[in-house]
Amino acid sequence: MRTTLNLPDGLVTQAKAHAAASGQTLTSLVEEGLRLVLEQHAIPHPIAPEPLPAYGQAEGRILVELANRDAVWAILDEDRPA
Repeated sequence: MRTTLNLPDGLVTQAKAHAAASGQTLTSLVEEGLRLVLEQHAIPHPIAPEPLPAYGQAEGRILVELANRDAVWAILDEDRPA
């Protein structure tokens, strides 16, 4: 993918010199650097989503946990007019 980066002139000059001295392109140097940074800051495990909220009236009606599909359908069926 092509993209445009706005970098300080001095940084680009240093990066080009480093890339040339190590026999690589500026693109490959930037790619290598990005991969290193992303590996260092990688999240080891995916973050579990927050549990879905329960709805209803706690003082009488049963609360429904939206993650429980059967309970949701049961409450929907209960509320249907006959």
